[in-house]
Amino acid sequence: MMPDPRSRFSARVANYVRFRPGYPDKLISALAAILDNPDQGVVADVGSGTGIFTRLLLARGLRVYGIEPNTAMRQAGEEYLAQYAGFISVAGDAENTGLADASVDLVTAAQAFHWFNNDQTRAEFARILKADGKLALIWNRRRTSQPFQRAYDDLLRELAPEYGKVNHMNLGAAEIAEFFAGDSMELLHFDYQQKLDFDGLLGRLKSSSYCPDEDTVEYTRLADELRHLFDKHAIEGLLAFEYDTQLYCGPVAR
Repeated sequence: MMPDPRSRFSARVANYVRFRPGYPDKLISALAAILDNPDQGVVADVGSGTGIFTRLLLARGLRVYGIEPNTAMRQAGEEYLAQYAGFISVAGDAENTGLADASVDLVTAAQAFHWFNNDQTRAEFARILKADGKLALIWNRRRTSQPFQRAYDDLLRELAPEYGKVNHMNLGAAEIAEFFAGDSMELLHFDYQQKLDFDGLLGRLKSSSYCPDEDTVEYTRLADELRHLFDKHAIEGLLAFEYDTQLYCGPVAR
């Protein structure tokens, strides 16, 4: 049985903080542009985790509720974002944010929506959004057309049994569109890249929910094979981890 999404990242916080990718500046600019008053906008960042995406919103002067059910992740986010007066940490989840009716201009979910794609979540987002509010769903999707990424994906499918079950890339545009009103959903693409040495690549893997536990035979084999892949594809000790960062945006279905 797979761990509950609310607890499965508890042992991965340190690697999540150090090795998860950020997001393109142009994406944050696109989000700010959809707000009538971006300097006064209020955002609910649902599944805010350790605050990687939340920080980019706060840096634009937005007021942000970080909604995170996992205690370890939420505490890491509180520490990371302590300098921002506009940050409010909330122990809630996508189905029960704890926010007031019609209280936010924008709901965001970065690298998280695939954990709570359900009718209760849609109803909760519709409840907390203002009448003209928007929903933004964001993913860093690995470019599997790249030779390393193809080989990496094959390796995960072979040696990480949970990968095929929880991989966000399994979620299609049609399923995502159901969360938006009518044909209102807009999809934008942004280029993004991480440069990783081998320790960074391994840490990036260990931050993922589907990575086998480190005391297992599966993990040892996966780490060994990853070393071979890195040695084959790295240039001067670094590997370019390429992403197609996707932003799905529009009014939520009510």
